[in-house]
Amino acid sequence: MDSRYVQQFKKGSLEMILLCLIAKKETYGYEIITELNNNGAAVLGYAKEGTVYPILYRLQEAGLIQCRIAPSAANGGSKKYYSLTPKGDETLKELISFWEKYTDCVNGFIGDYEQAEVSK
Repeated sequence: MDSRYVQQFKKGSLEMILLCLIAKKETYGYEIITELNNNGAAVLGYAKEGTVYPILYRLQEAGLIQCRIAPSAANGGSKKYYSLTPKGDETLKELISFWEKYTDCVNGFIGDYEQAEVSK
């Protein structure tokens, strides 16, 4: 299989996945990366800072998430905690609705293809 097609699917869904993770609870970048790697690595691949943080910055610039900086007990530094804005919540709901319709449509085409293969 040509991996560039798979990569395009992954890229297209990461924003929605990050919004879903942030919608569950206020979280920070390393926690998001850990969650992706623990629960999505088999399909999404290994999440890296260089992939996740640019998406977080884009989501913040679009007004979909906001961040607050809080002291970090572990190293004396600080952490950026991300949370969904009302606009982000609305956008996530729209994306989920679209995703459900999209997967139904794609699954219909796959079903038609599989039926045609059985008929051959």
